[in-house]
Amino acid sequence: MQVRLTALALAAALAPLAAQAQDSGDWIVRARAVSLSSANSDDTGLDLSINDKVLPEVDISYFLSPNLALELILTYPQEQDVKSGGVKIGTFKHLPPTLTLQYHFTGMGWRPYVGLGLNYTHISDVNFAPAVVTALGPTLKKDSFGLAAQVGVDVPVGGGWLLNLDVKKVQIGTTVYSFGVDAGKFKVDPWLASVGFGKRF
Repeated sequence: MQVRLTALALAAALAPLAAQAQDSGDWIVRARAVSLSSANSDDTGLDLSINDKVLPEVDISYFLSPNLALELILTYPQEQDVKSGGVKIGTFKHLPPTLTLQYHFTGMGWRPYVGLGLNYTHISDVNFAPAVVTALGPTLKKDSFGLAAQVGVDVPVGGGWLLNLDVKKVQIGTTVYSFGVDAGKFKVDPWLASVGFGKRF
């Protein structure tokens, strides 16, 4: 009986450590659904805007230490509608990989973090309506670099799985040209609010 009680006590003592081990590791891979809300800041005089949308995202985090991690944020090229004065005049695609350095707070059941990094956005497949092409000859600068800031939290749900909530502000913009002449800047500068699940291993 004494041996059995000792074994049960030992198992109870080790259970939290086993659960913690399942929720530890150098890598986290997450899948998120992201709501993109554009700032639509335009100084071209054309009242340009793009549509808000929900898009998929995959991110990979590598922990340099218990508190510091690098996170690479990825998606596939996303198509956006371009509007002038609320009227659709064209489309383009953008691919916006982002790398952040994060600080993760430890010592609590849930795991908040903050991050700061760099976004690179490539614009492709730019298409404007024929009438707009004839009138304005518009083109867009294809590459954009900007800062990215984020705040989020991972909530362990057992077995290394995590519920993730994350909000980012990212600097994304382009120069608009008309017949090759600089017509002004258009800034997307979106807020990105996301929810998803991840696995730590």
